[in-house]
Amino acid sequence: MKNWKIYISIVLLYIAMQFGSIPAAEGFINYFKNSRGFEPDEARFYGFAWALFITNLIAAPIILFMTTRNKQFWDIFKKGKKASPWMTVVWGVLGFFMAMAGQMLAGIIEMALGIMPGSDNTALLSEVAKSSPIIIISIVIFAPLLEEIVFRRVLFGGLYTKSNFWVAAILSGVIFAVVHGELEHTLIYMAPGLVFAFLYYHTKRIWAPMIAHFMMNGFVMIVQLNMDKLLEFQERHQAFIFLLP
Repeated sequence: MKNWKIYISIVLLYIAMQFGSIPAAEGFINYFKNSRGFEPDEARFYGFAWALFITNLIAAPIILFMTTRNKQFWDIFKKGKKASPWMTVVWGVLGFFMAMAGQMLAGIIEMALGIMPGSDNTALLSEVAKSSPIIIISIVIFAPLLEEIVFRRVLFGGLYTKSNFWVAAILSGVIFAVVHGELEHTLIYMAPGLVFAFLYYHTKRIWAPMIAHFMMNGFVMIVQLNMDKLLEFQERHQAFIFLLP
């Protein structure tokens, strides 16, 4: 199977997974509301979480299998040597900090442009995670795994073979941002997308951006789930400083 056929198959399956989670969510919502007696909001959160988890669980092994259909699927960089497994991990960890720094810079730029900070998607997902923790697996494991295959290997990799790093990185980064559905925060999503593309290009291994993506999603989720405790700590810290002579 030629690479472009694999590209199309992976993208179509990824899209089918996204849209397929909608009717699946409706089914789960009805189950939790009618059969389990959950309140409407709780049933909606549980239904959405389980639908996303199940569709991810089905799609992930199929997409991974597709990547094995052609032995040259992962060989898109003709020049340079692949990073060692150890350096791949090192760059993955460094990439996490680079992606976070990129998002902070993007946030500053957006605020300068008059765009209010805060992501509705992140806020919603954190609320769902508080009710139904199963979604954390989708956010921290499945999302980075599938998104790096789709946006870095398929989109960035496919564009890179026909153009150059910057064209491929910017176009795939824009698409990565648009797919997240918050156009006003395009820069916020595009910044880590560019970092992940650089990690893939520099190490020649998809695991580098995956590790950075795993860590980033995990960090954001930890912060969101502990926001109340962090705010309480901040208030106590400020009060302590105020009492100092």
